[in-house]
Amino acid sequence: MSAVAEAVAIAPETREFLDRDHKLFIDGKWVDAHSGEKHAVYDPATEGQIATFDVADEVDVEAAIAAARRAFKGEWSTMNSYQRTILLTRLADEIDANLQTLAELEVLDNGQPMALAQYTTTYAANFVRYYAGWPTKIHGDTIPVSPMGVPNGESLTYTRREPVGVVGAIIPWNAPIAMFILKLAPALAAGCTIIIKPAELTPLTALKLCDLIQKIGFPPGVVNVIPGAGRIAGAALAEHPDVAKISFTGSTEVGQRIVQSCLGNLKKVTLELGGKSPVVVFPDADLEAVKVGAIRAAFFLQGQNCMAGTRLFVHQDVFDEVVQGVAAIANAMKIGPGLDPNNDLGPLISADQREIVMSYIQAGKDEGAELICGGEALPGKGHFVQPTIFAHPHQDIKIAREEIFGPVLFAQPFGDSDLQAIAAEANDSIYGLSGSVWTKDISVGLKMASLIDSGQVSINCHAAVDPAIPFGGNKMSGWGREFGQEGLEPYLKTKSTTVIF
Repeated sequence: MSAVAEAVAIAPETREFLDRDHKLFIDGKWVDAHSGEKHAVYDPATEGQIATFDVADEVDVEAAIAAARRAFKGEWSTMNSYQRTILLTRLADEIDANLQTLAELEVLDNGQPMALAQYTTTYAANFVRYYAGWPTKIHGDTIPVSPMGVPNGESLTYTRREPVGVVGAIIPWNAPIAMFILKLAPALAAGCTIIIKPAELTPLTALKLCDLIQKIGFPPGVVNVIPGAGRIAGAALAEHPDVAKISFTGSTEVGQRIVQSCLGNLKKVTLELGGKSPVVVFPDADLEAVKVGAIRAAFFLQGQNCMAGTRLFVHQDVFDEVVQGVAAIANAMKIGPGLDPNNDLGPLISADQREIVMSYIQAGKDEGAELICGGEALPGKGHFVQPTIFAHPHQDIKIAREEIFGPVLFAQPFGDSDLQAIAAEANDSIYGLSGSVWTKDISVGLKMASLIDSGQVSINCHAAVDPAIPFGGNKMSGWGREFGQEGLEPYLKTKSTTVIF
């Protein structure tokens, strides 16, 4: 391990894991990558190397798919629903037991603040528990019909819900442990087997979770984890005819390419893509709650999240009060390494991402938006950018229309228009993932929520998530839903059977 990582105050278990040789997890075993290629993992807060890992190529993808197919047709297929529940429950317990190590790896790998990493790790365990309750509740129906030519009462028609087969999951770097679990849990609850390709920048918590999966005793091949480049390992997964479904979370551009790759065998596809979510504030709202809520909506994960509320629409009567209040909180936020519990905001994931975000900030300045606060990258080590707020009277500028994936908030006033006109402004985007409405008038809140064209809308909070609440996007924000009962559907297929007596 590098000297930088040695100086970090982390648990011995975390240090021991970082020092390991990180191989691919295929067929229940740790195996060397076919190519022998290894990549380094860097802490975005210090830019120091903290680990290395094997990088999967097409040959490794083929091996993982073969293992998943054997498991799907073998021991995993003979395990009943109660056994799947038991294994998933044990996994949730192991996540809880390893919470601190997983959280520390998440902070070192991704850069997020420790409190957030601990929260998401706990959330991951609860997400697994939610889906652990589903295997015994997946059932079909009997249908009281008589097929053509069969006398009434002389036949039986029933349906079964069956797992689709081998699943390929491609997950992003912005919330690694959460993304891993939200793909894994419903797939296994449904009875599928899975190959997960973590992002190259953040493979560590995925690999640590394989330790837990191996310890619990999932049959070999049920879960396979192959870190690698999207253009190689990800493409090979999406194109392979033996993969029945792809679940992808990431950018809209990459999601479009994945759809093209999946055409070969018309595999099922779930896409959770980009967002540019509106936060709509009416003058009667609790403005103190709005200020805190807008900060969380815009700067959660340093703004590197698809459901971020990065378009703040505020009634003109309270616009200055809200924007200045949000700016005051933003200016007071402490920025630094996530392992320091006093820090509110961590680094961006990489130097490349910081450069992208800074180019958007420059575009905002160049296009005449008013810079309310922030706007600078911090000097020294780490990919830190100040929380930044711009104001402008119209959405006709780049920072209002494109997903930035960084701590940049665009604010715009609105007047005494009818709700349809306000909603038209909120919906003036190619995206439709999340959104929120802030008002004490519940009739206004419910009406606006119905008018906003997003897969999820919250009233007096933003991005309310729970394992039981369906989540996903409209328009260019994706296909399908994750979480809840709807999150099981993409992993299941329906078979109808008719018996003639």
